[in-house]
Amino acid sequence: MSRNYQLVFHSQVASKKPENMVHTDNDCPFCQRESLTDILAEDDDRIWLVNKYRTLEETYQTVVIEAAEHNGDITTYTREKNRAVFKFAMEAWKKTIDSGKYKSVLMYKNFGPYSGGSLRHPHMQIVGLNKIDAYRNIPQESFDGAFFYERYGLKINISDYPIAGFTEFNIIISNVSNTEYFADAVQVVAKYILNDFFNGKCTSYNLFFYRIDEKTVAKIIPRFIVSPYFIGYKIPQVTDHKHNSELGKDLSAKLLHEMGDNS
Repeated sequence: MSRNYQLVFHSQVASKKPENMVHTDNDCPFCQRESLTDILAEDDDRIWLVNKYRTLEETYQTVVIEAAEHNGDITTYTREKNRAVFKFAMEAWKKTIDSGKYKSVLMYKNFGPYSGGSLRHPHMQIVGLNKIDAYRNIPQESFDGAFFYERYGLKINISDYPIAGFTEFNIIISNVSNTEYFADAVQVVAKYILNDFFNGKCTSYNLFFYRIDEKTVAKIIPRFIVSPYFIGYKIPQVTDHKHNSELGKDLSAKLLHEMGDNS
């Protein structure tokens, strides 16, 4: 891999970052809202601001604080609250993309102890990469799979060729301006991951957003300890097709129950 494609990480900055994902009694900077600086936008209790701990060179790192409640999450918000969070975050993402300043712009969310996050307080991150095309090493096949849900302009599948392995849920929407059903679907899938997937033993997930061929994709990945096959050999493991089919049927039923059926 070319060094021009690597992000330079400043561990000396990272070592100063607050952490309460594991050490839950530590202070939370996002709860101390009167002390927040470099605020870019606000709406109700949602705040978009520049990341105070910028650990990556050649990037523009920002944070979307989703809510005032420290223990909130997509999976616990009301439908209306979750829709408002998505609208706010996606507008911030679009504004950063439309600025034209960056080679690519990432938006993602970490939740839980195995997600790679450091703060429990619900937030997403929007990161502009000055020189790196973030999609260069993402194969189109990672978004392919048999669709088990197609309603409200949404298509949902389980990836046949997951990026890191095992199970990755893709929620695809063509009309990016229709964020409400998109937000609803992500909420249902995230709830399923924490409450039903792997017999309720999954405590963490990552949520990644992509723009591909004028479509917007949310990829939700249940997180466990990373496989040594992937870490040491970059060989992803995949869930068998029979189990994926069963997962799709189960999740489709939950989506129909939560979101209704307009077919």
